[in-house]
Amino acid sequence: MIKTIIKALSIIFLFIVLIIFYLSIFGIKTDKFNNKITNKILQINKKINVDLGSISFLLNPYNLTINIIAKNPRIKLEDNELKIESIKTNVSLRALLKNQFLIDDLQISTKANKLNNIILLIRSFKNSAELFLLDSFTKDGSLTTDIKIYFDNNGNLKDDYELKGFVENGKFNFFNKFNIKNLNFYFNISRKKYFLTEIKAKLNDIDISSPLIKFNQKKDLLEVKGTIVTKEKDFDTKQLSILPDSMLTNPGISAIRFSSINDFSFNIGQKLKFKDLNIESKVFLNQLDIKNNLLSLKSYFPTFNEIIKLENHKIKINYTKNKLYIKGNGGVSIDDKLDSLKYQIIKKKDQFFFDTEINLKNKLLLIDFLDYKKNEGLDASLLIKGNFKRDNSLKFDLISFKEKNNKILIKNINLNKDFKLTSIDIFDVKYLNRNNILNQFILKKSKASYDIEGVNFDATKLINKIMSEDENTSSLFDNFDSKIDIKINKTFIDEINFIDNLSGTLNFKNNKINEANLKSTFPNKKKINLTISTNNKQEKITRLFTDYPKPLIRRYSFIKGFEDGYLNYYSIKKNAISNSLLIIDNFKIKEIPILAKLLSLASLQGIADLLTGEGIRFTNFEMKASNKNNLTTIEEMYAIGPAVSLLMDGYIDSTKLVSLRGTLVPATTINRTIASIPILGSILVGKKNGEGVFGVSFKVKGPPNDLNITVNPVKTLTPRFITRTLEKITKN
Repeated sequence: MIKTIIKALSIIFLFIVLIIFYLSIFGIKTDKFNNKITNKILQINKKINVDLGSISFLLNPYNLTINIIAKNPRIKLEDNELKIESIKTNVSLRALLKNQFLIDDLQISTKANKLNNIILLIRSFKNSAELFLLDSFTKDGSLTTDIKIYFDNNGNLKDDYELKGFVENGKFNFFNKFNIKNLNFYFNISRKKYFLTEIKAKLNDIDISSPLIKFNQKKDLLEVKGTIVTKEKDFDTKQLSILPDSMLTNPGISAIRFSSINDFSFNIGQKLKFKDLNIESKVFLNQLDIKNNLLSLKSYFPTFNEIIKLENHKIKINYTKNKLYIKGNGGVSIDDKLDSLKYQIIKKKDQFFFDTEINLKNKLLLIDFLDYKKNEGLDASLLIKGNFKRDNSLKFDLISFKEKNNKILIKNINLNKDFKLTSIDIFDVKYLNRNNILNQFILKKSKASYDIEGVNFDATKLINKIMSEDENTSSLFDNFDSKIDIKINKTFIDEINFIDNLSGTLNFKNNKINEANLKSTFPNKKKINLTISTNNKQEKITRLFTDYPKPLIRRYSFIKGFEDGYLNYYSIKKNAISNSLLIIDNFKIKEIPILAKLLSLASLQGIADLLTGEGIRFTNFEMKASNKNNLTTIEEMYAIGPAVSLLMDGYIDSTKLVSLRGTLVPATTINRTIASIPILGSILVGKKNGEGVFGVSFKVKGPPNDLNITVNPVKTLTPRFITRTLEKITKN
């Protein structure tokens, strides 16, 4: 009996096991519960129309639940039909036996559907700001996903869900600025947390990829964090307009090639507002070509070919609200010869702060106003710190240039939008210029004025500039109004000659010298004084006196062998027109090519030989002239000496034409002429016998480099010549 009972129980147990096994593996199919499931779904969302078809029920013996699976059901949401792989849910076995239908969760596995339809389905269950944003940004693409929705003990939908799947060929548009297409990625989305992985796409036609982008919902904010990687390629600068405060959208950029790794984060608040954007980038810049015809740069680097090239730069970029930080280094070229460049740029609000260091070994550098030249192949470094404002004003806190023992140091220099100086605190230099003269001086700002003190200063370039320009202006400054006190031990006025203990003041008004008082001495103790004053008629009066004019005359290459004499120069100037008087007394010259040719043509070979031998002495030289722009009009130039006298007038256009005419007379002729004047002649010259008057008139005309000289003998001197001669003889 016991064996029979055991056998029966074993058969029953085996049968139950087989039933459990069958129900666990194969389950059963029925549509008995379709209405209940459909009604439950309609309780959740009345917009969904579900046709479940035949449903499979599988037993889960471990937790005593029934897994309900609907294969290939049809779901319609409004007018859109979704392609569903399956719908799954779990029902408590206890609830089923009690004829209760308690769903723990609902799992929906889809086939490939349009992104907008899937988002619409999700929003129908649980709408949120982030889903609304996602729907508004989504333009195209397909999505395959597994959706899991949870219910509480009362059968109500929990505020929780899970989504897993992948997106293919997505297309998004964010505020008409960020256009994304060919987007492919995997996603894992749960309550308040989204994860996107293995992302590949085109962002504004730029190929990008990303290992991970995270979304995290916090109160009214959606936090977004991730990494975007771009491969090395040649970019169109228009593609880079998406970058915040981008300095790479300059229309002068002709080529740019780089790759980058970009970590970013930002928040999306209410009303779709982006804020708290933070970007940390590593950029590997292979090439950046900027075409710009910078005339100011050309003046310092003669080999500049209008293209600035950056090569092989490693750059770190940090961007936060109203602040951009850039740090990098690499090669730089303006003439196809690379040098090294380091830089740090910080953008705060409307200002850019920069700190750069450039190696200039392969660059030819000219600083014209200092008459300095650095040849290629010499190591040199240039350090620049300052800031640049949106209004194009520029301030340099520090400019430091070093090359061997040469140094130039500038502190706190301000420039306007035209790169003209508005102020400077310190200008400290020590360098050998192109004349191989050591310049060592310092300019310091002292309240509203400036002090210049130094050991050596080569003023050759400055003197040439002042003498050749129409206005005594400083092209470096913008409306400079200040006083400069000068104390320099040794000042060179050309390559050889110098003056000692230069001291005095220069007063500038509207960028022009308004007042000046300078004095110095030559090594031979001879003096030189220069004064400039402006009267109440706004006439500028310049006076120069020296009892050693030889170094000043020496700079005129067509006059050689100048000796002795006193020089007195007076000029009055107004409205760019100057009238001047130059007087030189008691001097001798050995060579003036034009005068030598005149003497030869006039058959005065003896005097011509004297000119190229011992030299011709003049007791007095006086010239009245006016200047306007490049035109010098000589009203009268008169020179008298023991050997020859000269009277001349005309004009000189330094760029086009020279036209001069005058009279040249040997001293013996003058003496005979004056002696023939009754009474006065006897007093001035004495009684002399002569055979008549002899001299020559001449003309000099032609381009400055190709003058044509003609002479004609004269028997009668002009009254003007005689009058001027009498005036000078009487004065002497």
